[in-house]
Amino acid sequence: MAMSLEDAPMPISYPEILDLKGEVATRSWGDRETMLYALGIGLGNDPMNEAELPFVYESGLKAVPTMATVVAWGAGPPIGKMINFLMVVHGEQKIELHKPFPTEATIKADGRVLGAFDKGPGKGAVIYVETVLTDAKTGEKLATLTGSTFARGDGGFGGPSDGAPEPHEVPKRAPDASVDIPTKPDQALIYRLSGDRNPLHSDPGVAKAAGFPRPILHGLCTYGVTCRAVMQTYADLDPARIKSHQVRFSSPVFPGETITVDMWKDGDVISFEARVKSRDVTVVRNGKTVLG
Repeated sequence: MAMSLEDAPMPISYPEILDLKGEVATRSWGDRETMLYALGIGLGNDPMNEAELPFVYESGLKAVPTMATVVAWGAGPPIGKMINFLMVVHGEQKIELHKPFPTEATIKADGRVLGAFDKGPGKGAVIYVETVLTDAKTGEKLATLTGSTFARGDGGFGGPSDGAPEPHEVPKRAPDASVDIPTKPDQALIYRLSGDRNPLHSDPGVAKAAGFPRPILHGLCTYGVTCRAVMQTYADLDPARIKSHQVRFSSPVFPGETITVDMWKDGDVISFEARVKSRDVTVVRNGKTVLG
């Protein structure tokens, strides 16, 4: 899959990247998309698990809060004009929920670039974007998404190297709880149907060209898995209790691996990290969920 000269992005131009602005996008979804997202993060794997059934069955349907990351996929500022998307991975992600996330809605998505940080030539760049989702009918805020993209091939553009948000520090004590959540070999192929069709997650040739031995799981799929772990451990699988959820991605997961989520509870704050024990690698750091 070759990229033509016409398709090749322009180098990052700073501070012009801060002014990139996309049109406010309108998006809609219903029960089908809500259930597909839940299946994409592995819910419903056991058809006899009645606690998970409301996420994958239209009777009493509930939306996983992290679905907010996919309902407006493709909206927001067009940072793809300045970075090579075949060389990007998700850096960080945070969702702040202003009300329980709906199982069906029509929304407006308005995004802006918050900052761009230069790691240096050969070391990549980090771009922070904020997207606000509002109900198209009422104007009520549903969720605010803040995320960073690590553009591995775009360092050395002359932007600032300092000033990025500080990560949440997890406690030093032993975890208060740990849960193992297996992923399936076809997990990325299911998850990509919710919006992110980057071939890095489906095409072995593209994955190898990007430096991976095989397609990797979407970072936002791992993000959804960590939210699921917190919900089932500390919130009785009640999505309305999730007020915010944030992570820093540190290494990719390969579909079929088991994700172990280690959690620390301090009042309504759940700190967490996630790892793949079979490779002895931490895949998510600095995780924080606020419960209500």
